[in-house]
Amino acid sequence: MMENETLAGRAVLVTGGGSGLGAAICGMLAAEGASVMVADLDESRAHQVARRLAEGGAAARAVVMDVGDQAQVTAALDATVQHYGKLDAVVNNAGIDVTAPIDELDVAAWERVLRTNLTGPFLMAKLAKSRLAPGGHIVNIASTAARRAWPNASAYHASKWGLMGLSHALHAELRGMGLKVSAVIAGGMRTPFLLDRFPDIDTSCLQDPENVARAVRFVLTQPAETVVPEVMVLPMKETSWP
Repeated sequence: MMENETLAGRAVLVTGGGSGLGAAICGMLAAEGASVMVADLDESRAHQVARRLAEGGAAARAVVMDVGDQAQVTAALDATVQHYGKLDAVVNNAGIDVTAPIDELDVAAWERVLRTNLTGPFLMAKLAKSRLAPGGHIVNIASTAARRAWPNASAYHASKWGLMGLSHALHAELRGMGLKVSAVIAGGMRTPFLLDRFPDIDTSCLQDPENVARAVRFVLTQPAETVVPEVMVLPMKETSWP
């Protein structure tokens, strides 16, 4: 098996790694032998995930980071390289949403969503580029909100459609330098992101975040000569998909 087809010994930073899909991604990559840096705005959640993985024998550490803060992103990336000796991949998973009609969506809320969901991945890519090892990989977690739209989510849609544009632009720009960029478009998952805000949601129409984490593993383990720029992972029963 070629080196890029396994995660063993590869150092990966995952944003929003303290809960939901981020925690599932950290767990799956660690189980495959990756050294994981669990980055999250919530210090206790980041340390909880890293501690659980370490107790299971994985190489895992936590770092507190706001993805929209350039200094904090720089520090987290440098901490990963300093501790693991390299950086092989970053997974831009951190995301927030504000559910409100445009009349009630204030500028501060709009900018907070865009800062986390779009400026964050931009900063991660911009600052990780020079730190990534040869064959390094940037994975952007998008959403079906980048492929369709519903009311009262204009900031979220704008951020996720923008993230797809950013992801494909970076794929075109960085591939000539030997760096890979992939977007994983996730359908609805049984995570706090949805369950905490929509307690009446039909969970049978959602998917386990582990299934989306498998897609992240898939794009990260392609042979060196191959890149997957985009992949979509949907629940079979997701009713709102056309």
